[in-house]
Amino acid sequence: MLDPQGLYAWEPSGLAVAEMALAQESAGLVMLYHFDGYIDAGDTGDLIVDRLLDSLPHQLVARFDHDRLVDYRARRPLLTFERDHWSGYEEPKLELRMLQDATGAPFLLLSGPEPDVEWERFAAAVRDIVERLQVRLSVNFHGIPMGVPHTRPVGLTPHGNRTDLVPGQRSPFEEAQVPGSAEALVEYRLTQAGHDTLGVAAHVPHYIARSRYPDAALTVLEAVTSATGLVLPAVAHSLRTDAQRTQTEIERQIREGDEELVALVQGLEHQYDAAAGAETRGNLLADPADLPSAEELGREFERFLAEREGGEG
Repeated sequence: MLDPQGLYAWEPSGLAVAEMALAQESAGLVMLYHFDGYIDAGDTGDLIVDRLLDSLPHQLVARFDHDRLVDYRARRPLLTFERDHWSGYEEPKLELRMLQDATGAPFLLLSGPEPDVEWERFAAAVRDIVERLQVRLSVNFHGIPMGVPHTRPVGLTPHGNRTDLVPGQRSPFEEAQVPGSAEALVEYRLTQAGHDTLGVAAHVPHYIARSRYPDAALTVLEAVTSATGLVLPAVAHSLRTDAQRTQTEIERQIREGDEELVALVQGLEHQYDAAAGAETRGNLLADPADLPSAEELGREFERFLAEREGGEG
């Protein structure tokens, strides 16, 4: 394997700030990371990254070589054309930034497009960064589609070697083989190297997995702040406001939907409550055996979303 340090370059001023912050944080820094391109139901990880960068001061610390890591023909970057010339280019950016929470505590955020190639070298490069900056805990997050209703609390599947930091959550899986991701490989290699890792996967209702679902991002954020001690009220407030608005819109679309859609949501509520041992809420009219498939519900709800977006245009 080629030298991992050839994949990234430090930003001198940002590295100096990070090293000064490290000198003040005797316990070490927290690093959050999320990459675009893998399964992220409800845009859970993307929402958190966007809100962090929009809400908090940040400084570039290191930049990865996207020209080496990104397959442009698989994910073509956008260029803007104006009348007779190209006026803009959305350059892919896979970057490590230093942020500060509401108390001024520093932490790191690694985000950008998922590398298409050289995953092992990339994972080794992230390990180099973790060791250089004495990261005490690396945390990743995303959403996964699940057969759960939007009317119940968002569940979580914690993973890594520090799942104790997210108590009260049990994984619904015993063993499964799934297509890999750079995000998962980084966690796997860091854990093998003896570094503390935590992953948080939110359970997003499968019928809205392709739309933004701020409830999932908010639940993940709350788990991450509890596990790390970071204080992020502005980010939480922004997600909470969007979550309330999204729930209102979903309920409106459910009311305007056909009987199959209503029956399926009610059936999922019944299944959820039975599995949780909770008291059933409301009049549940559907028998789980008679429920439409996830694909049928997904198509139905996507039709509602398309009609809404068309009306807003």
